[in-house]
Amino acid sequence: MTGRPHVLYVHFDDTGGSGGAPDRYPELLELLGALTPVVQALPPDAALADVGGALRYFRRDAAGLAALLRLRVRALYGADCTVGVAVNPLLARMAAADGPPGAVRCVPADPEEAAEFLAGKPVAALDGVGPATARTLAAYGLDTLGRVAAARPATLQRILGAAAGRRLRERARGIDPTPVVPSAPVRSLSREHPFGRDELDAGVRRRALLTLADELGYRMRTEERVARALTLTVRCADRSTLTRTRTLREPTAHTPELTAVAYALHDSLGLQRARVRAVTLRAEDLLPAADAPRQLLLDPREEKARRAEAAADRARARFGPAAAHPAGLLDDVA
Repeated sequence: MTGRPHVLYVHFDDTGGSGGAPDRYPELLELLGALTPVVQALPPDAALADVGGALRYFRRDAAGLAALLRLRVRALYGADCTVGVAVNPLLARMAAADGPPGAVRCVPADPEEAAEFLAGKPVAALDGVGPATARTLAAYGLDTLGRVAAARPATLQRILGAAAGRRLRERARGIDPTPVVPSAPVRSLSREHPFGRDELDAGVRRRALLTLADELGYRMRTEERVARALTLTVRCADRSTLTRTRTLREPTAHTPELTAVAYALHDSLGLQRARVRAVTLRAEDLLPAADAPRQLLLDPREEKARRAEAAADRARARFGPAAAHPAGLLDDVA
């Protein structure tokens, strides 16, 4: 951790309620690109930027450029953004998450001050640490990043394994050598459905998942891409989140297969009494459909289903999304 802060983690939101930020994500990225060419898109609503080469040109520090970006986003699109400023992507991301939306938050470049910023945060706040790992560490008394950073390397390696333990200790101390990669290809697509009230009905949640799987499948087929994995995130009324990921048996954009995996992920969470605020489905590890291996179809019903899906896609492309879709979507009228 050397030098002055030069990495921005930008999360675009829409505090004004205009709905503009998600729909105008490409334009928002262009605003960020006007400050620096080193922009890494993190769809659907975030980005990383390295502004080290732009500080002298704009005669501002990184926090000043972040404030300028917020001003332009609000003036041009009526939206807002939260910006974390630090010396690396890890600290910038954590700075952005360290409070309510709509602000510029900085982590000092001094290692001692950065360590103080991290010390009291729970282990689960560190990007990449899931609930299972957090519970395992807490069982050993390592429930904060400060305690993890102070732990002996051999202890962490014994708990998590050599590579994972070493990497976690470095990240808990704010060390992140990951560069900002400009124009990185989009490797995931996601769709979210927020419920109008705390949803207790599993049937309604499954209909939401069907809707999201249908939207993701159609988008991927339109762009001639397929996914290798699917991730379900459930946000509960107490603001906790539950996440499950499953690798698909083969890369696909076929809506019935995506739906079946989404249902299986939902059922594995055991949400019998959960009060659910929103569900998000994300297609992971995308690749061109032409490059994906595909198993020969021996079941004629499966081949018919894929031909019907292709015909429905052509109808939707010509007449709009409502022209053809699976029965049971949330927008269907009973």
